[in-house]
Amino acid sequence: MSDDPTHVQEFFGSRAADWDARFPDDGPAYAAAVADLGLPLGGTVLDAGCGTGRALPALREAVGPGGTVIGADLTPEMLDEAVRAGRDTSATLLLTDVARLPLCDGALDSVFGAGLISHLADPAENLRELARVVRPGGQLALFHPIGRAALAARHGRQITEDDLRAEPRLRPLLAASGWRMVRYVDEDDRFLVLAVREG
Repeated sequence: MSDDPTHVQEFFGSRAADWDARFPDDGPAYAAAVADLGLPLGGTVLDAGCGTGRALPALREAVGPGGTVIGADLTPEMLDEAVRAGRDTSATLLLTDVARLPLCDGALDSVFGAGLISHLADPAENLRELARVVRPGGQLALFHPIGRAALAARHGRQITEDDLRAEPRLRPLLAASGWRMVRYVDEDDRFLVLAVREG
């Protein structure tokens, strides 16, 4: 699939209605990834590319009623499904491109991005935009409920080292975008990268 924003919208828009039904067992993996992020009570977090909002309830639970949770997605149909699922009660939903967030510099404590990295049109620039809206010392979690090899097999491909999510490629990309990688996990049942905002 192309990472052009229009193609991303078309791809996810046509799949939004049955997205959750296709991946019904991902909930615990999302909750575990949110727990690994270690969000503070009362914190402010963005779910970048939130899709149908599967992470939003866990993010709300982590920051508590005094915290702020924002779900941002490029695809209206995905946000419509988040509302149908009642996940809009956990977050403020924004129809926006994560490449141009309508947020102030340093407004967030953390960003959570599930399946996000492979859909960014300009990964270096887009990761810099995420860094812009996070305070120094804040965190970024890049997550997928299955690892690189399992995901490649699902799509009938072989895993390759030129994959953007491979640690030798992702670590310097993050560093050049204002992030310091502090954890990299790539196992059959999860992919998780935690990074800290430099500065």
